[in-house]
Amino acid sequence: MKKKSIGIVGGGLSGLVAAIHLSRNNFPVTVFEKDSYPNHKVCGEYVSIEIVPYLKQLDINLSDLKPALIDKLQFSDVTGKTVNTKLPLGGLGISRYALDEFLYLKALASGVNFIHALVTDVTYTNDEFAITTNKNEPFEFKIVLGAYGKRSLLDKKLDRQFIDQKSGWLAIKGHYKKDGFPDNLVMLHNFKGGYCGLSKTETGAINVCYLASYNSFKKHKDPVNFKNEVLMQNPHLRDFFQEATPLFEKNLSIAQISFDKKSSIQDHILMLGDAAGLIHPLSGNGMAMAIHSAKIASEVILKYYENETYTREAMEKEYEKNWKEQFSSRLRMGNILQNILLNPQLSNIVQKIISSFPSLLPKIISKTHGNPIL
Repeated sequence: MKKKSIGIVGGGLSGLVAAIHLSRNNFPVTVFEKDSYPNHKVCGEYVSIEIVPYLKQLDINLSDLKPALIDKLQFSDVTGKTVNTKLPLGGLGISRYALDEFLYLKALASGVNFIHALVTDVTYTNDEFAITTNKNEPFEFKIVLGAYGKRSLLDKKLDRQFIDQKSGWLAIKGHYKKDGFPDNLVMLHNFKGGYCGLSKTETGAINVCYLASYNSFKKHKDPVNFKNEVLMQNPHLRDFFQEATPLFEKNLSIAQISFDKKSSIQDHILMLGDAAGLIHPLSGNGMAMAIHSAKIASEVILKYYENETYTREAMEKEYEKNWKEQFSSRLRMGNILQNILLNPQLSNIVQKIISSFPSLLPKIISKTHGNPIL
């Protein structure tokens, strides 16, 4: 009989949802998360409604958090020319501060064990994993999931190819207060060298998160100068920042964001969320993809334990196949869109086409989203 023991490295969206899914099927699950809950994270804080049916099956009702209900998009190029459209599915505006803690409490109630420590190594020997932290001796597991986000020192330990490639992107996020900002609107405004998303969260605060190329950012030395001298060249962003009140003492930031191809399986670890692949934030679908990857992983793990003849190799192949089927085309489309939007000439051409044929924009958006997950 296969030993039932599952370790999850990382307690973000994908790690927490996988932990809940597996623990509610009577599996012992241990989550390793270096931070305590709650805390803010650099994130667009917009999650597609496609994940709502799946979460409800796990008794996770996001309506309990009273999220902002978002069904409209406003997009502008660097000059401020706008296109407005209705979102095909729509989404929910929820802060990671609230959502991660909500899922953490659900996981605790399901019997998930949490170890708040930094994972320093994961090794696989004789069909067993050993997880080592900065605080304790190794823990042993039959299956390990990697849900530790965009990049980690663990990627170096695992010799993942993307980690040695220099990345030219960084992201900065803050919360703001501004009267009159619509509850149901997500804005995506281009600026030279990047783009900025704005949308309401469950508290009424407006999440502002932007992605910028390092080459454009380093000329201005700090976020305040960059905001004043680059972001505010877009008239919509200028109006917002002139009228809005920051709620954070200091914005959050993350550098070395890599959109290079990653493996969904590494040294027999099933990678989830951003650890498996990162979609460009302009697509607004990273949170949903993270949650969906937890479902895919949990289902192949359940199959592995339900069928004695279903091998680890078969489980890994099925996870990799299902992951690619769900996300490869979305990642490809996100990459294409980013290349277009960051090219002034191409962006201008696309803007004119969409202005003439506004029904095209929802179709483009749908290519970066999935259907409701049942």
